[in-house]
Amino acid sequence: KELWAVPFGTTRYGHDGGNAGTRNNSGGDGPRSTPTIDGSRVYVLTSDLLLACFDAASGREIWKRDLVRENEGQNITWKNAASPLIDGDLVYVAGGGSGQALLGINKESGAVVWQTQDDKMTHATPAIGEIHGERQVIFFTQTGLVAVKPGNGEVLWRHPFRFSVSTAASPVIAGDIVYCSAGYGVGATAVRVSKSGGKYSAKELWRSSGNDLANHWSTPIHKDGYLYGMFQFKDYGEGPVKCVELATGKEIWSQKGFGPGNLILAGSQLVILSDAGELVLAEATPAKYTEKARFQAVSGKCWSTPALADGVIYVRSTREGAAFDASSKLSRQ
Repeated sequence: KELWAVPFGTTRYGHDGGNAGTRNNSGGDGPRSTPTIDGSRVYVLTSDLLLACFDAASGREIWKRDLVRENEGQNITWKNAASPLIDGDLVYVAGGGSGQALLGINKESGAVVWQTQDDKMTHATPAIGEIHGERQVIFFTQTGLVAVKPGNGEVLWRHPFRFSVSTAASPVIAGDIVYCSAGYGVGATAVRVSKSGGKYSAKELWRSSGNDLANHWSTPIHKDGYLYGMFQFKDYGEGPVKCVELATGKEIWSQKGFGPGNLILAGSQLVILSDAGELVLAEATPAKYTEKARFQAVSGKCWSTPALADGVIYVRSTREGAAFDASSKLSRQ
């Protein structure tokens, strides 16, 4: 049942690099990003780089900021697909122009708290975590990984990573290791972040080129030293879910039949949504692929990520949305 709706206009994507049109629109229309919920507010970064905050109960607009008009924003092919990252009092987004490519914005007012760097944006949502006891926001830009202090945007460290066409999966932070990946033949890498004399550095542990360890737009999840995710590129229908050792890049197991869908972690289980709308529960273990349940959840194409709340799994496709009670199926570990 719809509680409220706020129109933002419709973005249509063509084959001409993200401009309005309908040619070869196999990816579907916008908005391509997921709202971020923080307390009683909902934050949205649209495909046209409009950042807005709403009251979650009523849909009332609290504030909005046009990154193109107010921050000299520069959009990219297929337009924005990143979500706002919220931590503490700030919202973190990329997409501004020179000197303000990375932004820390007050979540209460929409005012810019800090702005920095010249990096061109990608489709990847930034990530946040603690490395060596210090909280860091990691942006995945067209130059590579950029880690900054949350409070003031000071750059702590960088690591170069090749850009080609689109970078869409977010960085994964696991202790002092940060993993990143992209499709279009780019591949993946993991770096170990060190700190000495108050200075950070990042050393590459391994790098894989090509598409065998590529994450096109689906960010893998980390558990106990292993990554689980859609390691594939445009392998529609049959692409595998894989388990990969984080520190080495070694493929532990691979199970075909999912396509470029998405997965999340629920306790010790993977909640997987295939690109054809099958919902699958499997064990998150490096021992072997162990499937616990599978059924056709929705019809239509699923390039979206399943969500889990209070034992209910929510999924959507280009045609349908659905909710399923999985409380009896999910482990509590």
